[in-house]
Amino acid sequence: MERFTTEHYPKTKFLFFTGKGGVGKTSVASALSYTLSLENKKVLLVSTDPASNLQDIFQQALTNTPVLIEGTSHLYALNLDPIQAAEDYKNQMVAPYRGKLPETAIQSMEEQMSGACTVEIAAFNQFSAILTDASVQQNFDVIVFDTAPTGHTLRLLQLPMAWTGFLADNTSGASCLGPLAGLEGQKVMYKKAVEVLADGNQTTLMLVTRPEISPLREAARASIELEAIGIKNQQLLVNGVFEPSDANDLYAKVYKERQQASLLQMPAQLTQYPIYSLPLAPFSITNLERMEKRITDKPLEETISTEPIRQITTTSLQQMISNYIENPKRVIFTMGKGGVGKTTVAALVALGLANKGKRVHLTTTDPAAHLSWVLGDELPENLTMSSIDPKEVLATYKEEVLSKARETMNEDGLSFVQEDLESPCTEEIAVFRAFANVIEAHQDEVVVIDTAPTGHTLLLLDSSESYHKEISRSSGEVPVAVQHLLPTLRNPEETSVIITTLPEATPVYEAERLQQDLQRAGLTVHFWVINQSFSLIQTNDHLLKRKIISEQKWMERVDSLSNSHTVLIPWSLKEPKGLEGLHYLLQEEQTL
Repeated sequence: MERFTTEHYPKTKFLFFTGKGGVGKTSVASALSYTLSLENKKVLLVSTDPASNLQDIFQQALTNTPVLIEGTSHLYALNLDPIQAAEDYKNQMVAPYRGKLPETAIQSMEEQMSGACTVEIAAFNQFSAILTDASVQQNFDVIVFDTAPTGHTLRLLQLPMAWTGFLADNTSGASCLGPLAGLEGQKVMYKKAVEVLADGNQTTLMLVTRPEISPLREAARASIELEAIGIKNQQLLVNGVFEPSDANDLYAKVYKERQQASLLQMPAQLTQYPIYSLPLAPFSITNLERMEKRITDKPLEETISTEPIRQITTTSLQQMISNYIENPKRVIFTMGKGGVGKTTVAALVALGLANKGKRVHLTTTDPAAHLSWVLGDELPENLTMSSIDPKEVLATYKEEVLSKARETMNEDGLSFVQEDLESPCTEEIAVFRAFANVIEAHQDEVVVIDTAPTGHTLLLLDSSESYHKEISRSSGEVPVAVQHLLPTLRNPEETSVIITTLPEATPVYEAERLQQDLQRAGLTVHFWVINQSFSLIQTNDHLLKRKIISEQKWMERVDSLSNSHTVLIPWSLKEPKGLEGLHYLLQEEQTL
């Protein structure tokens, strides 16, 4: 792989950076934007990421209008706030019905528009306006989009295709429910945005990844889905390639070997595109000098702080498992954004409980999860495993809803229901129903769930149940398993949530928002897990020492967010894969 510099910058007007949360999209987009501006190119850097730390990088307040970055002459930036945009959008859609529908109906409508799909549409409205604004194109030579994590971005980029097709075929007008409302007036802008995104002469999409299996697989999935919607001008940027400063350091040696092994397993989908790399940075991207060094590869000499690392009180993985033995739960969730190790943590908890004699069922509702890859094929006698296919359960759910609706509705009513079923939130409900059935079927076991429903999903179920009574619209009866599960999930004596994150900016910010969402829905978070931490290892390697120092800030933040219920899982010399690897981590942790 060739090292990425400005010489490799794609010569298109628009440049999108995308990838899993925490792979370094924002820092790379910022560094490239600044370095291009040094070549007298007038650059606009746009963030549409709810987890963006663009303001922290430039140490300057940013709004939704372009402002000149201090210390530069050609770099402008703006920070679109999709959360606020979604709130404004929701208020705009709901306002006409206030005072005309019962308050319970209004609350239901607001909740239906409180999910991720509404944020995506609101963000897309904002950056479509930039993408199609002739004056913006005339004023800037290059427009760089620091977009949101992969799943978010894919749906975001697919929206113009999906929604314009939906609007063209729909004869009853956009639904007054959910995030599909109000799109009719955006047809012309969306059409232009589609043309710009799919035009390889105007747009390049940079898939940012790390030299690790999970982000590489995610990048491959992103690449395939982008191709399917006509975006084929892609490049791959592997960020954080490690080169040890101490060849004799055991941890440095194993870290490099693991990265190289992952790169050798790179999905074939990615190899058809230009591939570049950036080395693991020995510093945080916090000033303009460092941004230039990041892209130009000029040396930046810095000394390592000799100040002692401030210690926080943490719980070990074994202590957390023992806590679940002493305070048994029926249901244990592992939650967190993609790539932080939810599946590994779920497998470790399930295996740890099974080793202590508990009967455990481990299940996932994450289509990208690979429980069998993590656990292997041979399981302990008292540990069973299952998975839920979201596409399969969605198809079943849609048919059940329509079948029920056909009993009482005419064609106009059916069209209304079919339209509303196209909302991405429908999949959340369908998956939750399937997940409830799994718990109902394993009454006498501890059920550990890798990837659980969001707080929004639970509130959606509550509100839609009352809402259907108000407007006499049925989405089918609420199954017994769901009725039983809702109170169980809100009972901290029966249900526990483990939020998993990494000791890095984006994963922690995203996990913080997840906790707020869960609290809103009445779920209790018992533990936060910081996964793959280098803070517990002994190393002489220069870069790994810097990594340990950079973790400190985020460990302290998690300790505060978790009310000192923080579990620290060390970066392990043996990859936590298969029973052997998982047991090694469980045993290694006890010796640290």
